[in-house]
Amino acid sequence: MWRRLRTVGAVVAAVVSLTLAGGAVAGAGPIGAPVLRAPVGGYQELVVPSGMGPIEVQVQWAARGGRSALYVLDGLRAPRDHSQWTSDTDVLRQFAGDNVTLVFPVGGHSSFYADWYRPSSTNGQVTPYKWETFLTGELPAFLARYGVSRTNNAIVGASMGGGAALTLAAHHRDQFKFAGSFSGFVNPTFPLWNEAVRAAMWDEGRFNVDDMWGPAGDPAWYRNDPTAQAELLRGLPMYVSAGNGLPGAPDVPYGFGNTVNAMTLESMAAAAAGIFRDRVASLGIPARVDIVSGTHTWPYWGQAIATARPMILDALGAH
Repeated sequence: MWRRLRTVGAVVAAVVSLTLAGGAVAGAGPIGAPVLRAPVGGYQELVVPSGMGPIEVQVQWAARGGRSALYVLDGLRAPRDHSQWTSDTDVLRQFAGDNVTLVFPVGGHSSFYADWYRPSSTNGQVTPYKWETFLTGELPAFLARYGVSRTNNAIVGASMGGGAALTLAAHHRDQFKFAGSFSGFVNPTFPLWNEAVRAAMWDEGRFNVDDMWGPAGDPAWYRNDPTAQAELLRGLPMYVSAGNGLPGAPDVPYGFGNTVNAMTLESMAAAAAGIFRDRVASLGIPARVDIVSGTHTWPYWGQAIATARPMILDALGAH
C-alpha cells in the first residue's frame, strides 16, 4: 500500500500540484560538481550516500531556484519508502510556489533522528543510527552540489521529529535559522517520560532506548532534550505547537481506537509544550508556543506547518 502511495500517490500528486503552480518535474541532474543555482521547481527523489547506507530523500525544489531549504522530519512510525508528510498532508501544495526547497528524509523509524551509541541490541539492527550526522553533515553536503545552501536552512518535524528538530537546531545554529515542533515530546528528561519513550520504541520495532541514549540520566538524554538545551535556542525563531487532546472532525476517518490513542499521546505532547513554554519564558527567550484543539494525528500537523509557513519564509528570506 505504501509503495503504491509513493509511486502513484505522492509522485503524481506532486507532479499535478507543481504543474498547476507553474513548475515542472526536475530530471536527475549531475551531482559531481557544484551548480550555480538549485533546480527551478519540481519534485525529485534522490538517493544520498551515508554511513548508514543509501538514504532516499524526497525533494521539492524551490520554485524560483532559491538556495534555502526546509528539512521536514517524520514521526516514530516513519515508513521505509516515503515520508508521511508527502502522503498524509498537502505540504507539497502548500509550498509549491515558494522559493524554498523542501527536503523529506525517508526512514528513521524509531530513531529520534539522533546519533545512537550502538545498534539496537533487541531487534537485530546491524548499523547504528547516525541521523544527526546525516542531517547536519552528509545530506547538506550532498544538496550543496545542487546549489542548496548549507547555512540557510529551517527544520520542522511532527511527534518524534518535533523534538528532534529543536535539538538539531540547538546544536547546529550555523545551519538552521528556524525550528518547529508539532506535537513533539520536547522534554524527554521529565521524570518517568524516559519510560514512555522506551515503551513506544519497543512497541514500534522492538528498539532498545538504552542503545540510543543510554539509561536515564545519561548525558545523551539531556543533550537531546530541547527544554534542557533551551539556552542554545536563544535568538532562533521557533514555533512549537500541540493539541489539547480533544478530538475533532479530522479524527473521524481514523476510528475510535486510534483516536483514543491519539488523545493520550497529544495530552503528553501538550504537557511537554507547556513545560517548554515556561522554560524559555523564564530565560527570556522568545518563542511562539500554541496549544490548540486536536490530537496526535496527521491532519493537525498539516495545519501546524501551514501556520508555520510564513514564519519559515521570513526566517529564510524565501518569499
